[in-house]
Parts: sequence; structure tokens; C-alpha cells
Amino acid sequence: MCIKEAVIERINEICVQRGLAVNKLANLSGITPSTVYSVFDIDRKDIGIVLIKKICDGLEITLNDFFTSEIFEALDQELI
Repeated sequence: MCIKEAVIERINEICVQRGLAVNKLANLSGITPSTVYSVFDIDRKDIGIVLIKKICDGLEITLNDFFTSEIFEALDQELI
């Protein structure tokens, strides 16, 4: 799994746990729904840390809370 896929999976995991739809996540995070939807676009290569931080702020979790997950423990190397 690459980091992009892991971030998407982690956001999905938290949203499912909290019963949040994309629009609600966007509202909580102070970003547009289209921006959140673009995160889930697998063709979009990079997700900036600033955007992840905004999502974490909306979810009221720290970056450490976000990245402390088994999802991130077995990532493939991305040397390209």
C-alpha cells in the first residue's frame, strides 16, 4: 500500500467510526466538499500535510493520532 492509499483508508476509517459523510467532514474541517472529494481521487498524486492537518483539526485529533494506526506500519517504499 502507498501513503496516498493509507491516508484515504485512515480518513475513511475515522469517518465510518464517527458516522461522518464527506460533506460533514468538509464542514467540520473548514474546507470545501470538492477538496475533500479530491482527497479520495486516486489519480490525484499528493495530499498535502496542511490539508491533512485541517482534516485532523475538524476531527479534533492530532496528527499523531491520525498517523498512529496500523495502516501506516506496513507501507511500501515510494522512491519514484
